[in-house]
Amino acid sequence: MAGEFLTYQIRYGFIVGGITTLSLTDTLYNGKSVFHARAIGQTTGLANTLFGVRDVYQSWFDKETGLPWKQSRDIKEGHYKLYNEVTYNRNDNTVLSKLSGLHKVPENILDLTSTYYFLRQIDFSRLKKGDVISVTIYFADEITPFRLKYNGRDTLRTKLGKIPCLKVSPVVEVGRIFKKQDDLTFWFSDDDNCIPVEVKMDIRVAGEVTLKLIKVSNIVNPETLILQEK
Repeated sequence: MAGEFLTYQIRYGFIVGGITTLSLTDTLYNGKSVFHARAIGQTTGLANTLFGVRDVYQSWFDKETGLPWKQSRDIKEGHYKLYNEVTYNRNDNTVLSKLSGLHKVPENILDLTSTYYFLRQIDFSRLKKGDVISVTIYFADEITPFRLKYNGRDTLRTKLGKIPCLKVSPVVEVGRIFKKQDDLTFWFSDDDNCIPVEVKMDIRVAGEVTLKLIKVSNIVNPETLILQEK
C-alpha cells in the first residue's frame, strides 16, 4: 500500500471545481513504523477564485490494526482558517486535542482519513447486501458513530475504464449538511486493491458533489483494477 497515490476530480453538478489527492507513505511515529496518509482537497479554476478552498487531512496510523496514533486537520476556506492536531493514547483510550484538550474516547476509535484505509481491510465477501458496518471516528473534536450499509456491487465507467465496485452508503445525520440519510455513497474497487473509485454526496446547500477517480499510481495490483473487455 505504501507509495499509493490517487487523484480525483471534484464536480459540483456538471461543473469541474477541484482536485482531491490521497497518498500513503511509510514513516516513523515515536520510533514505530506506521503509515502516513494525506488527503488534500482544493478548488481549481473559477471555483478557486470564488471560494479558495484547500483542506489537508493527515493521519499516522498503525500498520497492523489500522488505528491512528495522530491526526491533523488544516483548513483554508476563503478567509476561514483552522488548524488542529490530535494524538491518541491507546492505553487509556483518550485523545489530546491542541484546540480542546483531553477527552475520553471509545476503544478502537478512528479518524476521518484512516477510516478510508480501515474500510479497505474489510472482507466484503462475508457481507450480504443490507449488512451494516459500524465504526466510531473522532472528527472536529467530536465523537461520531459511523454506520455504513453495504449495498452490493456496481460497475462504474471511469476515465480509466470500467471498474467493478462495492457500494457502501454511510447512514448520515439529516440536518445542516444532508437532506436524507442516504445522501452519501462510496464505491470501492471490487478487487485486491479496494481503492475508493467514486464518492457522491447530495449536500443541502451545494447540491450534488462527486469525486471521480482519474489517476492511480503505485497501487498493489494494477492488473486487477480495470474490467477487461471481451
